[in-house]
Amino acid sequence: MEPRRSNAARPPGLDSVSKAIIEQLQADGRRSYAEIGKVVGLSEAAVRQRVQKLTDSGVMQIVAVTDPMQLGFYRQAMIGIRVSGDTRTVADKLASLPSVDYVVLTAGNFDILAEVICENDDELINLLNSEIRTLPGVASTETFVYLRLHKQLYDWGTR
Repeated sequence: MEPRRSNAARPPGLDSVSKAIIEQLQADGRRSYAEIGKVVGLSEAAVRQRVQKLTDSGVMQIVAVTDPMQLGFYRQAMIGIRVSGDTRTVADKLASLPSVDYVVLTAGNFDILAEVICENDDELINLLNSEIRTLPGVASTETFVYLRLHKQLYDWGTR
């Protein structure tokens, strides 16, 4: 997954039609280009072309969102990490770990937040002790185990 761009590197604004296409796909990523075209006032081919430009430029991705529990991953956690040294170097190493699905540099009590998805508690313990805490630059960690996912949306629009 491509990292989100910072505000400094934000691409030029999207027109209202591109935003409407994105919103249609956020509501249903399998919606046909013909259906989207009817809503936004473009032909199927024009929608296809716009979607291709949006994905090629990295503005959006079209992906399948899964439920980790139904795939056998019963332990999810957010790990707050304090770093001594260059946070970007540690973030790059974290991002390369297969169990880590989200890495963000932050301000506040933690330098980095990393979301992990594991099969069970033993895998989480191993990940923490053998892979994350041993990384050069990791000063300390705090683990926030997920008990239940209460809300997760991908349809927040194009404000």
